[in-house]
Amino acid sequence: MANPTQPNVGFTPLTNSNPSESHSSPHNPENNNKSPIQPSLPSFVTTPPRFPLPTLHLQQKQDQGQSPNVLLSPASGGSGGGIVKTVGGSPVVVPHLSTPPGPPVFTSPVRPAAVPFRTSPASPQPVAFSPGSSSLPALSPPQFSNGSFESQQRQVSDSVIEEHGPAGESSFVLFSAHKVLKQKKQANVPSLGFGALISPGREVSTGPQVIHRDPHRCQSCGAYANIYSNMLLGSGQWQCVICRKLNGSGGEYIAHSKEELHRFPELSSPMVDYVQTGNKGPSFVPVSDSRMSAPVVLVIDECLDEPHLQHLQSSLHAFADSLAPTTRLGIVLYGRTVSVYDFSEGSVASADVLPGDKSPSQESLKALIYGIGIYLSPMHASLPVAHSIFSSLRAYKSNIPEASRDRCLGTAVEVALAIIQGPSADLSRGIIKRSGGNSRIIVCAGGPNTYGPGSVPHSFSHPNYPYMEKTALKWMENLGHEAHRQNTVVDILCAGTCPVRIPILQPLAKASGGVLVLHDDFGEAFGVNLQRASARSAGSHGLLELRTSDDILITQVVGPGEESHVDTHESFKNDNALYIQMLSVEETQSFSISMETKGDVKRDSVYFQFAIQYSNVYQADVSRVITVRLPTVDSISGYLESVQDEVAAVLIAKRTLLRAKNHSDAIDMRATIDERIKDIALKFGTQLPKSKLHRFPKQISLLPELLFHLRRGPLLGSIIGHEDERSVLRNLFLNASFDLSLRMLAPRCLMHREGGTFEELPAYDLAMQSDAAVVLDHGTDVFIWLGAELAVDEGRSAAALAACRTLAEELTECRFPAPRILAFKEGSSQARYFVSRLIPAHKDPPYEQEARFPQLRSLTPEQRTKLKSSFVHFDDPSFCEWMRSLKVVPPEPS
Repeated sequence: MANPTQPNVGFTPLTNSNPSESHSSPHNPENNNKSPIQPSLPSFVTTPPRFPLPTLHLQQKQDQGQSPNVLLSPASGGSGGGIVKTVGGSPVVVPHLSTPPGPPVFTSPVRPAAVPFRTSPASPQPVAFSPGSSSLPALSPPQFSNGSFESQQRQVSDSVIEEHGPAGESSFVLFSAHKVLKQKKQANVPSLGFGALISPGREVSTGPQVIHRDPHRCQSCGAYANIYSNMLLGSGQWQCVICRKLNGSGGEYIAHSKEELHRFPELSSPMVDYVQTGNKGPSFVPVSDSRMSAPVVLVIDECLDEPHLQHLQSSLHAFADSLAPTTRLGIVLYGRTVSVYDFSEGSVASADVLPGDKSPSQESLKALIYGIGIYLSPMHASLPVAHSIFSSLRAYKSNIPEASRDRCLGTAVEVALAIIQGPSADLSRGIIKRSGGNSRIIVCAGGPNTYGPGSVPHSFSHPNYPYMEKTALKWMENLGHEAHRQNTVVDILCAGTCPVRIPILQPLAKASGGVLVLHDDFGEAFGVNLQRASARSAGSHGLLELRTSDDILITQVVGPGEESHVDTHESFKNDNALYIQMLSVEETQSFSISMETKGDVKRDSVYFQFAIQYSNVYQADVSRVITVRLPTVDSISGYLESVQDEVAAVLIAKRTLLRAKNHSDAIDMRATIDERIKDIALKFGTQLPKSKLHRFPKQISLLPELLFHLRRGPLLGSIIGHEDERSVLRNLFLNASFDLSLRMLAPRCLMHREGGTFEELPAYDLAMQSDAAVVLDHGTDVFIWLGAELAVDEGRSAAALAACRTLAEELTECRFPAPRILAFKEGSSQARYFVSRLIPAHKDPPYEQEARFPQLRSLTPEQRTKLKSSFVHFDDPSFCEWMRSLKVVPPEPS
């Protein structure tokens, strides 16, 4: 039986709702009232659910092929519409300028340190492709051209090979449970939900098996042959696990034993890469440096005050020194004009200048690109020139407030796109060359875009501000789409104290597949992120195919992509896959997939296949195919035992954060978390005797604690003061990989011990022991807390601080964005950052404290008394108090 047609999963462009203030939520095309898909309610639902049903909702929803609204009108003004050659930011040639104080050397990646853990990391175990035996699914009567159906059916049942799952595990796909409930009513409880996290671009040391030929695909539904396909020995035929139709293999799969079939990687591994390089011809780049053909262009704000500029220069010098010799670099400055630096001058910092009040004209771009200047140069030939350019930067001189300075960020990004395409791009006909992987534009912004296209007025009181903001949002989004069409990712790194108006900049980064990150200043964290942004190898032309057994319905997708309408009916007339265009293919990203069962599941297992097609940085076409088989169960207890608390929590958090577009929404979502906990306890928990209270299921005892962290942490809580910061974190979280998402959701607490070891503890405030040092990893921030008694002993505190700092760098050496690492002592004003992220358990009775924080048992009575007296009373409930306020008995700790 063929897979039923998936619902109409349309992606409708939606407008943003009145982002009229600097602290408003970022522009987000999603809208709660306009769901792109309205899944039909199950027949047993008679009243509206207490929390929203999932809907298919991707981050970007724009009509395909829409080019940006770029006005290529002739330039005007003092420059006469042409290009002005300046040297050192001035119309005249000046001697080589002196360099500011030497840049700090950022140790990234850090050297491994001998800091052993006392306990294993609390990371989830990926879904294991566990062995299991299942009978051949019932076949629809096939039409055979030779022989009777009975004889063929007998041959299938006698000769079929039931492949078992391998002993290994996959980190590319993580399911919220290792089993699927057969009963629809139980399986589709929305408060718990079922789904998977997919990391399409994840790189692992032991990568998938590589196949240099075309894959065998089901001629009916388009699924790929895989380890779970039933093979018809002696005939070369195989049965699709998705639609259960028989397919031929052109004789390739003819074998007389299953051992012979093991020579095919796709029949012996759940994950394979099909790699095609022949069709690229001379453009294939088989070199070790994957970014040779994908340049990096820095777009730098030149309206900075002296302190910010000095930090930025230090970060830029360190960045230039970190680049590989073959990396091609471009440097563009923007203020009221756009300066494109020329690497051909050698000993001086020379730039061509274009006006910033409007999009560059076609004539200006041709004069720039076809001129004699060199605007992209490999670092081995131009490192001294890059340093001289960075040294030539000068602070803003006019007496104008930071927020009111003219910044033509939009025009600067347009110019950067043009120089990336270079002379081989025919600008008049829009023919774009194909580079290896994604090129990168990294914007270093210190203030809002207030001049030229995509800008907004300096003042919110401008009479036309709402209209101009709406126009700017659309223009920036179109520019991001144009960058994506040209295989260029735009990352925006903001720093300083001036509001940058996140809602205006977010669409540019989002639509191009990039990220927007806020920093306190242009110092170390900014410099490390600058390096890591440029070093991220990214594929392009990404397409994600999602196929499931006909029992499963995909209801929601969250991630950095948009639905793609791929017409495959000429090749596969029953192809019901969901296709998603990925904006870029990077290790730091993931897609969260929510699923339901369409009805009661009759079979013993269900199948999921994820195919990721993309062009890698070597210009080879890759099709990565991952196939998963999950057993089905009748027992609720058996299902709950298979639930992966951390994966389930991340999926729930992404569904929740998608609806928290501003502070008011976040408050509503906190109430949703409360309702979710109560409903899970009601549906899956046990009722206490002679009571209306329900005990939360012990099998998923970690889940409510993770959701409690979500409820009170920076994503939904109030511990971050500015809405811009919260909105940036939410957007980052929605696209982040599982590892980063989990850490942003719930912090990881590690206490320093004598001898340089660390003990992992629950993230409770009971860890604030005055004679200890604690590291708290919260994803985008890492805090080092030194107890007051320890801080008095200079020798011990210095050793503990050094060990904690080394551990923090080790934990985050590959993370992007690189987190802030803040260290402070007990009782300091900054310690509130640390305290606010810990669960306040000091008010719980001693027996509950010991049950959930066993380390307390190792303290002497005097130490426990001192610890208790160190806490200041406040109204925040503890985890146990919160659970009881919901009329739910907390689960026993596992």
